[in-house]
Amino acid sequence: MEPRINLMANEVGAKVGKRIYNVSLAIRESSLPRALQELVELRASQINGCGWCVDVHTKEAALAGETPVRLNLVAAWRESTVFTEAERAALALTEEGTRLADAHQGVSDETWAQVRKHFDDDRIAALVSLVAMINAANRLGVITRMQGGSYDPGMFAGLSD
Repeated sequence: MEPRINLMANEVGAKVGKRIYNVSLAIRESSLPRALQELVELRASQINGCGWCVDVHTKEAALAGETPVRLNLVAAWRESTVFTEAERAALALTEEGTRLADAHQGVSDETWAQVRKHFDDDRIAALVSLVAMINAANRLGVITRMQGGSYDPGMFAGLSD
């Protein structure tokens, strides 16, 4: 399966990509721990089947200090003992916020209560924004068939405006 288009080589695609990257920078600069951000992005990317994003967030999570065991178990976090209650709340929010069409209810009150228990308003705002942005990025990657395997950590560092 070949990529359909290189959005970053297209004028409009590059403009959109830069804006998405700048929103992501605002989230990165929040107090939400970087390793947790990567786990959230990895889990949503797994659900959405975005090979490029799985590649990016696996590598970035490793750089942020995630262990191979935790990276390997993120897809089965409910059946794993290596995630904290706060991480479980964030991963549940990620799954429910990613599977909107499947869940019909959106994010459950139970999941929201767990998120409120473990995160302050600033971290919740970052977490909700992160779930929305990674889902947008996943759709760009899946629609255009971006392939995983070639990402080098930090390769977009000079992309911001």
